[in-house]
Amino acid sequence: MAELVRQPHLMIGEGWDSYGLVDSGHGRKLERFGPYRFIRPEPQAMWAPQSQEWQADGEFVPGADEDGGGRWQLSPEVPEAGWPLEWNDARFTAQCTPFRHLGFFPDMAPVWDWMRGQLADKPDAQTLNLFGYTGVGSLALSGCGPVTHVDASKKSVAQARENASLSGMEDRPIRWLIDDAAKFTAREVRRKKRYDGIILDPPKFGRGPKNEIWRIEDSLAELVGDCRQLLDSDSRFLFLTVYAVRMSSLSLGGLLADIFAGLPGTIEHGDLAVQEEGSGRLLPTAIFARWNNRP
Repeated sequence: MAELVRQPHLMIGEGWDSYGLVDSGHGRKLERFGPYRFIRPEPQAMWAPQSQEWQADGEFVPGADEDGGGRWQLSPEVPEAGWPLEWNDARFTAQCTPFRHLGFFPDMAPVWDWMRGQLADKPDAQTLNLFGYTGVGSLALSGCGPVTHVDASKKSVAQARENASLSGMEDRPIRWLIDDAAKFTAREVRRKKRYDGIILDPPKFGRGPKNEIWRIEDSLAELVGDCRQLLDSDSRFLFLTVYAVRMSSLSLGGLLADIFAGLPGTIEHGDLAVQEEGSGRLLPTAIFARWNNRP
């Protein structure tokens, strides 16, 4: 029976050549994406910044609503079509998107490392990446075996394919699927499919390719239940991340403990965080829960 570890766990991401958290405070953060620096809103940064003057190539100015609206103010030097970055053997394009993101989530770097570690001694591991976005996680997992990458956004999947080509991984065994994650997972259950690992990074709210409505409070439990049916006692992990919601990581851990009761292993929960360069201060970015079954 999977055991819930009550003590929260921290997964801390540190900067690398292509990315760094330079400073944060007063509800904003200053980040380095390759040769460019950007300022973005960050409600979790409740403290004072280390420096009173930030030099940046662009800033995302939020709108009046609470749903992520706003616009970028960019210097002419920032390439509109994006610029190349890398993480380990994965290469991808960074670009200022209308949703304040830049084409990947740097706080996921320790998660990608952790997942590869879970599969290190399991050749040809089968993994499923739900809400796969621009594919950096899929590229990271593709060195361990076949990956099924699912996202409802045609544009995101196209960018993921381009990132695979940029990385020289276009021949890796990755299935790129434009589909509603919940409906695809339910079909996989009916097909009696099995995976060694599943990563899911659901949005707070979203729409599928056929205008399907996703609300995390209403839909998450059913999706996790279907994911559980795609795993067995020989599988290695399920990793769930949740952003921008009013819930505790303990609630995610409790959900997994209930649904994964019939499997061995452990269930952990906690925060993802990024460490500031220089100060070492930690900026929390998301909550997570994970089922881990590595021997």
